Amino acid sequence: VFSKIFSHEALESYLPKIQLVIKDTLRAWSSTAEPINVYHEAQKLTFRMAIRVLLGFRIPDEELGRLFEVYQQFVENVFSLPVDLPFSGYRRGIRARETLQKGLEKAIQEKLQNTQGKDYADALDILIESGKEHGKELTMQELKDGTLELIFAAYATTASASTSLIMQLLKHPRVLEKLREELRSKGILHNGCICEGSLRLDNISGLQYLDCVIKEVLRLFTPISGGYRTVLQTFELDGFQIPKGWSVMYSIRDTHDTAPVFKDVDVFDPDRFGQGRSEDKEGRFHYLPFGGGVRTCLGKHLAKLFLKALAIELASTSRFELATRTFPRITLVPVVHPVDGLKVKFFGLDSNQNEILTGTDAMLGATV
Repeated sequence: VFSKIFSHEALESYLPKIQLVIKDTLRAWSSTAEPINVYHEAQKLTFRMAIRVLLGFRIPDEELGRLFEVYQQFVENVFSLPVDLPFSGYRRGIRARETLQKGLEKAIQEKLQNTQGKDYADALDILIESGKEHGKELTMQELKDGTLELIFAAYATTASASTSLIMQLLKHPRVLEKLREELRSKGILHNGCICEGSLRLDNISGLQYLDCVIKEVLRLFTPISGGYRTVLQTFELDGFQIPKGWSVMYSIRDTHDTAPVFKDVDVFDPDRFGQGRSEDKEGRFHYLPFGGGVRTCLGKHLAKLFLKALAIELASTSRFELATRTFPRITLVPVVHPVDGLKVKFFGLDSNQNEILTGTDAMLGATV
């Protein structure tokens, strides 16, 4: 059922909505006079994308902001010790989940009652219809659980990768310019504007250098460290016997760091995935940002599409610069992210890529 949510047809229908959410977000980032904390704002962006695009909820912005704060409290306590005591992280997480599910139930009921004005089938529509096809009417609790799972899957890892993407574009302006060159050569970017109707799924899939950039971000800054599996059959690894029934953890990050196919593993080099080198093609499990095997991440194509759409907007319609003297330190838990956020100043641009001055800057510009 969930695989239908991330099919090619579904992604095609999500794309215009994803673009709209990203455009609105970048416009908001550019309109503020102060630098933004990219990681925090990226969390808001991916939460909004999940609510507006994946689930098709028409929640007012003010209510959406409150729901985001509750969701943050839920996420912060997901990995707390399961000790149900007053003021414990576990109790805070449970309360946040209850509040969250009340809000989701209200949104689901409104969605089920108001089906007019829909121009695409979102993930929740597909989930409901697939249940009916299998002869099962999903209960409200199942719908709330499925909804919460979709938000959770789309949230932390995508926010982490989005932040890493922006940080690497800041660190490597040549990469950003090469992205712009590819967009121009493919007829997507013209005179500082994205050509109308040019961003379709097949067009984005044909942007080879963009694909290399996203792959390299996910190689060097894999959002999560690894995954768990259960041993189905006793086997040996480097002389050690791993018994059937044991739980094992595989490390994505260590695999990327030690895989012999990657040259200069600490260097951000998108060209390693280009046609001339194709370092990821030399082994089956050397590159696995979304896991591997039959339990690979179902949402990987949506995640990559979102990151590509964000990169295109950043390269086409934005100018941004680091607002601190140095880049922040990176922490790996629970997902890769800057310790103190990533402070960046975004500038609004007109159609000719000229900076639009606002607030005090505008007055100073007028005076000059």
